Amino acid sequence: MGDLSRYMRDMSANLVYRFRRWVILAIAFGAVSYLAFSVIAGFGEVREALSQFSWWAFIPVILLTLLNYGLRFGKWHYLIGRLGVKMPIKEDAWNFIAGLSMVISPGKAGELLKPYVVRELTQAPMARTIPALVTERLTDAIALLILASISVSTYAGDRIEYLIIPSALIILGLGVLASTKLTTGILDLLAHLHGIKYVEPKLREMVGAMRTCVAPIPLVVTTLVSVVAWGAECVGFLLIFYGMGIDASLDICIFLYCFATIAGGAMPGGLGVSDGALALGAVTLLGISDAEGTAAALLIRTATLWLGVGMGAIALFRVSEMLGGNITLNQETDSA
Repeated sequence: MGDLSRYMRDMSANLVYRFRRWVILAIAFGAVSYLAFSVIAGFGEVREALSQFSWWAFIPVILLTLLNYGLRFGKWHYLIGRLGVKMPIKEDAWNFIAGLSMVISPGKAGELLKPYVVRELTQAPMARTIPALVTERLTDAIALLILASISVSTYAGDRIEYLIIPSALIILGLGVLASTKLTTGILDLLAHLHGIKYVEPKLREMVGAMRTCVAPIPLVVTTLVSVVAWGAECVGFLLIFYGMGIDASLDICIFLYCFATIAGGAMPGGLGVSDGALALGAVTLLGISDAEGTAAALLIRTATLWLGVGMGAIALFRVSEMLGGNITLNQETDSA
């Protein structure tokens, strides 16, 4: 047990080390991106746009972001509960918040931290809880597609395929998953592939858990929660423009924010892509200056992405302590 305890302490330290490396790279990349935007827009003009911002408006923007985080945590906790995992809500809240920092990890692979922590604290296998993470992100994507579709015909009628294609893929995937005969057949075929047979039982467990998470009732409930959560951040984007004295409509803000988030989905935290889409989209649709568009993008991304990364950084230390404490508890139990 001593070796196991040392391993877990090393693992906890490694989580913090990896986060530090990722956040340094992410900040550097974000800084370069905004440097490029500012060079194009003009440093003085961007600074002037920020100086004219009414900072009182930033308070409700932060509160709306916290509402987003709270609703998404409720969704995550609900999903693992559906899978029969009894995770204490306080520890799970720390776990979820720590996961916010992992959106800047390469390929967002760091988000596997959440099912890993659940396994260490409850002994629930990751094969059962990873589907909750997948469903959480899936329903976020569905919600963003729903919100973006509200005004796509008005502002990007020639780009509607950007919504139709991912929507069709999601529907196809859910259709396949809903068919027990089809999924069983696919798994039977995969079992004959070299190397797959060793993980086949885990794959079957994951498919079963995924089917539980995306059953009609939980899928509708979690999607509705996601629509409200992401809608809150869209309203926050609207308040950013109000604080800058720019007349913007809610439907434009919903369209811009959702499309920018979807566009940056493949990048860690949407770095560079989402920022550029927000800035350029605001310039195009609102007729504002490049400096104002850059300032608006910087403000909303600070209130959404970087607030979550900062909160996650703090929570990550707490999660590392929780993991170490859990191993001690297990050791005492084994000894008894």
